[in-house]
Amino acid sequence: MKTINSDQLTIRTEIQSGDLGYLTYLHGKLYGAEYGYNLVYEKYVAQGLAELMEGYDSKKDHIWLIEDEGEIIGAIAIMGRSGKVAQLRYFLLLSQYRGLGLGKKLIQLALDFCVEAGYRAVYLWTATELEAAAYLYQKFGFVKTQEVTTHNWGKEVVEACYDLMLE
Repeated sequence: MKTINSDQLTIRTEIQSGDLGYLTYLHGKLYGAEYGYNLVYEKYVAQGLAELMEGYDSKKDHIWLIEDEGEIIGAIAIMGRSGKVAQLRYFLLLSQYRGLGLGKKLIQLALDFCVEAGYRAVYLWTATELEAAAYLYQKFGFVKTQEVTTHNWGKEVVEACYDLMLE
């Protein structure tokens, strides 16, 4: 098992060649192993990342990538939506890096950006079985506002929408 020194981790915000494919891979690999999601989920992530890049505007969109020795081990992104609303997406942390406060750090960076960018609200969609992530969202003040049952990712998944008012 690798020893993790959180002081040696870096966070970068510039998207580099290979990042989108690697983030798609990480989501597919992680959620496939942990929750049994199939290739349709990986396609969903790839399409969303492509959408992020198609209209990327650093004034309204942002991404943070945590690296350990140059390898991406976590991420989070903000996508500007209509008006003064943003969507939090692609929150991911490899299992061996959980419990170090990195998830909290990523969410705080994302929310700080939203405030600086003038957003009034942030929302996100997640699967209810991602309980640790939901706990963090609620700790930051997000409130579950909707649930939808889908069968898109190889099994039945209950997706939940969480909203946070920033004003």
